Amino acid sequence: MFEKSKLHCAILATSAAVLGGQPAFAESRQIEEVTVTATKRAESAQDIPVTVQALGEESLENLNVSNFDDYIRFMPNVTAGGRGPGQSSIYIRGMATETIATQLSQANGTAPNVALYLDESPVSIGGRNLDVYVTDIERVEVLKGPQGTLFGASSQAGTVRLITNKPQLDEFDLRLEAGLATTKDGDLSDSLEAMINLPLIEDKLALRVAAYQSNEGGYIDNVAGTYTPDAAVNSAWEGLPVESASNEDLVEEDFNDSSYKGVRLGVNYVINDDWSLLLQHTHQDLEADGVFDHDPEEVGDLEVRRFFEDSLEDSFDLTSWTLEGRIAALDIVYTGAYLDREVEQSMDYTGYNDVGNYVAYYTCNYVDACYDPAKGYVGTVENTRTSHELRLTTPQEYPLRLTVGAFYEDVEILDRGNFVYSSMIDLGFPQNYPRGWSPDSTDPVQSTAIDSSARPAGVAFFNDITRQEEQLAFFGELTYDINDQLSATVGLRHYDIDVKLLGSANSSFGNAGGIDVDMYGDNLDSKWQEAGIDVPMNESGVISKFTLSYTPNDDVLLYATYSEGFRPPAYNRGGGNGNEATVVPYTITTDTVDNYEAGWKTTLLDQSLQFNGSVYFVEWSDIQTAVFDPDVYFLFYLENALDAEIRGIEADVTWLPTENLQLIGAVSYNDTEITSAPDSAVNVAPEGSELALSPPLQLNLRARYEWELLGLDAYWQTGISYSDEAWSSIVIEPNDRYKQDAYTTVDASFGLREAHWGTELYVENLTDERAELFINTLDNSKRITTNRPRTLGVRVTYDF
Repeated sequence: MFEKSKLHCAILATSAAVLGGQPAFAESRQIEEVTVTATKRAESAQDIPVTVQALGEESLENLNVSNFDDYIRFMPNVTAGGRGPGQSSIYIRGMATETIATQLSQANGTAPNVALYLDESPVSIGGRNLDVYVTDIERVEVLKGPQGTLFGASSQAGTVRLITNKPQLDEFDLRLEAGLATTKDGDLSDSLEAMINLPLIEDKLALRVAAYQSNEGGYIDNVAGTYTPDAAVNSAWEGLPVESASNEDLVEEDFNDSSYKGVRLGVNYVINDDWSLLLQHTHQDLEADGVFDHDPEEVGDLEVRRFFEDSLEDSFDLTSWTLEGRIAALDIVYTGAYLDREVEQSMDYTGYNDVGNYVAYYTCNYVDACYDPAKGYVGTVENTRTSHELRLTTPQEYPLRLTVGAFYEDVEILDRGNFVYSSMIDLGFPQNYPRGWSPDSTDPVQSTAIDSSARPAGVAFFNDITRQEEQLAFFGELTYDINDQLSATVGLRHYDIDVKLLGSANSSFGNAGGIDVDMYGDNLDSKWQEAGIDVPMNESGVISKFTLSYTPNDDVLLYATYSEGFRPPAYNRGGGNGNEATVVPYTITTDTVDNYEAGWKTTLLDQSLQFNGSVYFVEWSDIQTAVFDPDVYFLFYLENALDAEIRGIEADVTWLPTENLQLIGAVSYNDTEITSAPDSAVNVAPEGSELALSPPLQLNLRARYEWELLGLDAYWQTGISYSDEAWSSIVIEPNDRYKQDAYTTVDASFGLREAHWGTELYVENLTDERAELFINTLDNSKRITTNRPRTLGVRVTYDF
């Protein structure tokens, strides 16, 4: 049931006004109409029976949005769980369970349940959503509720789309922006962005280039200290002479700096009156050092103690192409993309000493010596993704409208992760090879290893795993205007997915010979064959969507929707392991989502007020859940572990009370409940508990005032955001389930503009709030991902 006080606050906040779509100040006091492509057609956001919220280009600029974390925090009813740049997952409408360790989530984890798109290209990946720097972006669209019929796999809870600006044929445009900021007790940040749009052949060919470099200063300190394994925490250390680790060589203030560097090129070519071709290529390098979660309880505010180097290099290239044209009355779009992404990451893993059953074996000789207990992870993840979509649409003015298409996708994830224990060298453990291969193999071709060479000295165990997904789908949506006011839409998608998990997970434990002897490793090819598991694993099905919309007049739209979503199945690398009580399944299936919602969109007071919202009920069954458990199941496993229900309401308002003042905002309330938690390998919270990372109440409020000052256009803006308490995980053992505190943040800015130049002073996190965005024990120590401390900055822009 809803809590009466919080629901009352939500209703009051709705009438007050909160974050919404696009900035809208105009002398006519009419809110700007925003076009979105949430239905695979270009339509006004106010005219479609879909719950969609968008931050337009001007709004992104006004809010100083630059990366993933920025635009997520300005979207109501959207949350994220993660540990820093390029290491986050998106959640919508409270449909969240947990965020697992990034060193395990790609090849071995669940697929996300919110799809992320860059233009027409799906770019989602578990635990590592593509962190695209927000420059020259036309809008960010958030489609809430299952969108599987049109946007396919992983669109269970919704879809987030970043839409870039495209080359314009008829205008030269140049924009430069530079920024400098200082963070309380942290390093300076700076940014430089440039965009140029060049018409090359009149009405035929145009080129657009956007480039950027942003350096974000650190604010978390790695402070000096030592670590000593404690037998009271892990009995594996009982009776052993324990040595301490020191982080003296890694001590550094403000060590979590990051940088984004990239370029996007687009070419728009008009072939003839009916056909055009768009080519785009984006390259980005993201680098980060340190960690973005701190340990205020054991170490101090914005402080940690790390004993192994933490660093991240995340680069991607995305090439996309779109051919649009018309044959007779049919609009035809073919779009394709190729994504090539590589992530190299190093991180401290010393906390494994507190949970690993055999960890002392890797560290001590069990006679008279234990060596340095510092441990780390060094991994490389390569992700390639090819997608093709062909769709046909009938004219919008027809009373019977059809969108139909076919989609194909081929995804490959190559995951190589080395767990490095320096003590292995002191103990004389040999180098290890992937299972199924050695220098003396007579048939090494049979190996599925990505890297068949020996691992460096000191590697205790490693993953060498390939995950492949191939999908073919056919989809369609049919809308019929029953009369001038009433319309019905039916959507269907048939999908067929093949999933493979190949390779091995190897350990040097017991490896007396050093070559191809591996007591605890899994040669996954053989494992599936012995268990009678099909490779590839196939899953197919049909999902549906039904919508009824009613427009009593031009200013009001009412709609009701039933929709479903899906995500790919997965293998369990640790399948078959277990104890007397539970056994880890070899595979897990897609979880099912039944979403019922009713919404409204209104434009009132002579176009000066928009009030939109929806109420919804979600039945979520056989929820895919991941758990990190090195004690029993060899690090990590998956399960269809529970069922849940979600009841919620959300609303957004944009209001122009005067020609100078704009009030915008949103509110959401979610009541999440675990309805069934049958016995399984995963020890989840009991029935009646709330889901994870699902704050019941979220609020955003923003005001912007514009006037003339000394012949210049002046403005001030202030905003406040509130997020309620939330649980960190649904898993209660061996991971801890923590209650994350509620938090409120405040931002403000003041700016001046003239025809070509503009400058702005801004402050983010004015009250220097330490938001608890995500509490994790992913490295076996409790740490809290927090927001950036109070930051003061200045931006200068030039438009030609």
